[in-house]
Amino acid sequence: MQIQMGADSLCLPKPVYIMQTASVVGKLEGEGPLGDCFDMICTDDRFGADSWERAESEMQKESLTLALGKAGMDGEQLRYLFAGDLLGQTIASSFGLMEFQRPFFGLYGACSTVGEALSLAAMSVAAGYADLVAAVTSSHFGGAERQFRFPIEYANQRPLCSTWTVTGSGAYILGTVKSGAKITGITTGKIMDLGIRDAQNMGAAMAPAASALILNHMKDFERSPKDYDAIITGDLGSVGSEILAELCSIGGCDITDNHYDCGMEIFDADEQHTCAGGSGCGCSAVTLASYYLPRVISGKWKRILFIPTGALLSPVSFNEGNSVPGIAHGVVIEHEEVA
Repeated sequence: MQIQMGADSLCLPKPVYIMQTASVVGKLEGEGPLGDCFDMICTDDRFGADSWERAESEMQKESLTLALGKAGMDGEQLRYLFAGDLLGQTIASSFGLMEFQRPFFGLYGACSTVGEALSLAAMSVAAGYADLVAAVTSSHFGGAERQFRFPIEYANQRPLCSTWTVTGSGAYILGTVKSGAKITGITTGKIMDLGIRDAQNMGAAMAPAASALILNHMKDFERSPKDYDAIITGDLGSVGSEILAELCSIGGCDITDNHYDCGMEIFDADEQHTCAGGSGCGCSAVTLASYYLPRVISGKWKRILFIPTGALLSPVSFNEGNSVPGIAHGVVIEHEEVA
């Protein structure tokens, strides 16, 4: 069986099953269109902690605990933890998952981190390095705002092209035990910098990376968008999604009939005043786990391409007007019939 596909992709030598998931979100996310889908909604966005950062750690701990509980497993059964967040030195993941005392890989792919985590976790299982692993990611509006933009107390007016960082954490248990959804392929994106200098317009910064990944994926696997029931981006929002469709069309790839975006699904942008939609590691992690993945498990969708997207922001890029590169990670998820 051919494993390395084209220049950027892998076809896993054996399927890796998504055995269980869990999603934990904050108050605003719970009030949105997907509120009934999440496993846990906390009306206190501090989750009983004394800071936004500690709150994010609590979310990660809770999401992994819930996923393990739903799977009827103990944390000690996990061979590895693959986890990341938006904070400096991935402190939300490190402190949130420390008590599990499992071998830990701390990851940072900006808002695309859940794709990176699922990719590396699936590769480990498929290669036989582990039988059971967890992929966990999170973001928190409060922590992200003061790290990358302004203190919340500043109450600045947000431009309509901006996105709203989701307060949420998603956890995935991956292993060899057959379930209704399996990861069969991976396409890893390149860092793309097309000179976007507006750090508030992350959709424009991320869309080129997403379009490049889609075009490269189709070439590597010799497929077309029609081979997928859904092509799901992470958090391009309304602005980035329009740019993505145009860029893919220029590349000869029409995704208009089956493209979905987590950032556009998680909020009612008009009613909740979240501008172009949602963003952050938690956005794609909780939306896939609670809203899209059940369609695969039920068999309504047979194959999807999940592409979390990230903008590589820093206080420097915001304050000095440097360009904002984008990154994307692609994961092929397929339905599996389970007796």
